[in-house]
Amino acid sequence: MGGGYQQSGLEVAVWLTGRRLFTGLTGGVVEDWAVEIAGGRIVGVCPCAEASSPADIVDFGDVTLLPGLIDVHQHLAFDASADPVGQLDLDDDATLLLRMRLAAQRALAAGITTIRDLGDRGYVSLALRDWFRAGQENGPRILASGPPITITGGHCWFLGGEADGVDGVRRAVRERIARGVDVIKVMASGGNMTPTRGPHESQYGTAELAAALELAHAHGKKLAVHAHGAQAVADALQVGVDSIEHCTFFTADGVRADPEVLARLARSGTAISMTGANLPGVGSVYPAMRQRLEAILANHATLRASGARVVCSSDAGVGPNKPHDVLPYGVSTFLPRIGMSNAEALIATTATAADVCGIADITGTLEPGKDADILVVAGNPLDDLAALHQVVAVFARGCRVRAPGAERRLPMTTH
Repeated sequence: MGGGYQQSGLEVAVWLTGRRLFTGLTGGVVEDWAVEIAGGRIVGVCPCAEASSPADIVDFGDVTLLPGLIDVHQHLAFDASADPVGQLDLDDDATLLLRMRLAAQRALAAGITTIRDLGDRGYVSLALRDWFRAGQENGPRILASGPPITITGGHCWFLGGEADGVDGVRRAVRERIARGVDVIKVMASGGNMTPTRGPHESQYGTAELAAALELAHAHGKKLAVHAHGAQAVADALQVGVDSIEHCTFFTADGVRADPEVLARLARSGTAISMTGANLPGVGSVYPAMRQRLEAILANHATLRASGARVVCSSDAGVGPNKPHDVLPYGVSTFLPRIGMSNAEALIATTATAADVCGIADITGTLEPGKDADILVVAGNPLDDLAALHQVVAVFARGCRVRAPGAERRLPMTTH
């Protein structure tokens, strides 16, 4: 398992097609094109009439094929309940691993073929990552940070990543590199789920963030920085971190963004991971987020309009409004709300997200040589992004992980 498209336990080359194909390389779709997959990779993309392979074709009909979605900020260790911290405290590591496995599979069924897990307990996400990577079971690609680095008693201290001062941060980064993480996560400010440190309060300054960035880059890793507070956002921008998570500009009593900081963010090219995916009709369990949502959205709209490098992520797991399959709602609801076109929203959550994660060479677009991470949805998401909620099939690294639908399997010679 874990290789190409599976048929009766055998890996075979196959062409996938439907009425429309959105490669993610441009903002449009092409009609009556086919994607050939074999060995877990895309080996050909061309008009059906030009496909000369003797392989069979799976014709999905009136659908759109597009790259699998990429959620650049999840927490598989949190259970999306009203008390995710309480549940985590009850679970031993074996139970936690099983629960995280189910959460990852739920995300995959919705078309999320890559998850960047930005905070677990005890590096359990690495075990799950390696389980899926080895092909023991079909699952999404996981990029794992392990426990996020935070000050003693700071935001998410209970995950086990406490470190103080520049030397402490350096030791923490080295430990994560030795463990084999894919990305380094640092809590530059407090957060909503840890009462000991408010989201507007800074936990680290530029010295600690610069030390973390230097070591992460020395080992080929990106640095993702949690920053709700306005000062924490400014510090992360000054240091030049790879991505700023949340970027909400919290103050003690509201939201306030310095226009100059907004302008510098837009010019910088720093990725802004807006954790804006929410289940419709379900409010946040954190009052501060509910009360300040409109102000946060206004700043995010300003950043997008200014040309900032924006992606939508979910922060899945932290509450009932954020189940692990919620990202498609970020694409269909949040990104248009801050001014993105349908095509821009799709590209932000596929090609751009892959680049933010440092994996643009292997996924994010449908082109030869990349992993066959493919989402098939009914209708045309360029006309209506709600099509993303009508999943017909999902392929992760060439292996079908969604139950067969109503596609027709035809010999290639029929095209």
